[in-house]
Amino acid sequence: MKIAILSDTHDHVEHIKLFVEKIKSLQITTVLHAGDYCSPFTIPLFTGLNLIGVFGNNDGDHYRLVQKFRDINGEIYNEFHERKFGEKHIALYHGTQPAITEALVQCGKYDLVISGHTHTPIKEYHGKTLSLNPGALHGFGGDAIFAIYDTINGEADFMKI
Repeated sequence: MKIAILSDTHDHVEHIKLFVEKIKSLQITTVLHAGDYCSPFTIPLFTGLNLIGVFGNNDGDHYRLVQKFRDINGEIYNEFHERKFGEKHIALYHGTQPAITEALVQCGKYDLVISGHTHTPIKEYHGKTLSLNPGALHGFGGDAIFAIYDTINGEADFMKI
């Protein structure tokens, strides 16, 4: 199974539309979002996808974000969520506190630890754990970037929109 991973969309409607178009063309339906959507109005752009996310530090209207996620049958969690996809145990955290991100990576429980927040793409292996920051889809000051993770081989690749 392939999963699209993104973070820090920051209301960038055009980049979200391009992202959705791209992953649908790749026949990917599951999306993990590490937070910082910013405004609830962007969530309907993910309609038709299995959107699973956590809140980021710039997500102010949690109530309406939760409503919009429900409207598209998505799932949104506080700052942290963990889930298994096949044999891969995945942690999803916005990344606001670097010490927490590091602890998740070093604990050895997860195959993949996803964090955002810094807008800097990172792909580092620590033993069996892949630490992945998909960068920022908003692209302000750089590339609009996201990642694709393969739950079969445990590999991730960055993609630009």
